[in-house]
Amino acid sequence: MTTKTALITGVSRPIGIGFAVAQQLAEQGYHVILTARDLARVDTLAAQLRRDGLAATALRLDLTSPATMAAVAEYLSWSFGHLDVLVNNASDVVDFTVLSALDADIDAVRSAIDVDVLGPWQLVQTLLPLLKAAPAARIVNVSSNSALQISAGLDLGASLRAPAHSFGKHALNVVTEMLAHALVDTPILVNAVDPGSTATHPERGDDEHDRPAADSARGVVWAATLPADGPTGGFFLDGRPLP
Repeated sequence: MTTKTALITGVSRPIGIGFAVAQQLAEQGYHVILTARDLARVDTLAAQLRRDGLAATALRLDLTSPATMAAVAEYLSWSFGHLDVLVNNASDVVDFTVLSALDADIDAVRSAIDVDVLGPWQLVQTLLPLLKAAPAARIVNVSSNSALQISAGLDLGASLRAPAHSFGKHALNVVTEMLAHALVDTPILVNAVDPGSTATHPERGDDEHDRPAADSARGVVWAATLPADGPTGGFFLDGRPLP
């Protein structure tokens, strides 16, 4: 039987959404490939899953480095020959304290575009032969409801919280639609998911109402395991469509 495979980017924190997604997919029988820029950190997390009897591999992947993308693709090609699930979870640092587009740090905007938009886009291009080699691959782009500040046509006035992050996630949603349209004649489904407010950064002062990463991960796993007649090109929170 062919091994089901899932690659998750940005898996470097034991309380992060990426690790929770990896754990839940591994529990469903996937061999999960955990990736991040810091190999030592991701290797520790993969080892933790293996100690629990789950199939996990750690690889270094930097979304601003095409060379690391090519190396990951080569590893997957030799080891598995296909990729069933790609979860673009990695994201740039959020500029929460900025409340207006007029005050946006353009270097932060540029970084958000590189990590949140161009990186996932190029990674899909790089891994596309492996995704097409799977029976029915799924691509999940982890987005944010911050994007709705732009896409929902709200009257922002002078206020736009986290403009770099919001713009990056809005653009990622647009890329999601573009990829879904380009792959409409294939079995591959492409969707964006808002994981909701999640307690992943206590050092930055998580809100008391933020939910555990395991709860937020379920919506990502839902999109990663959609049936053949599932949606594509959408934006979802806990399986429910967002604007």
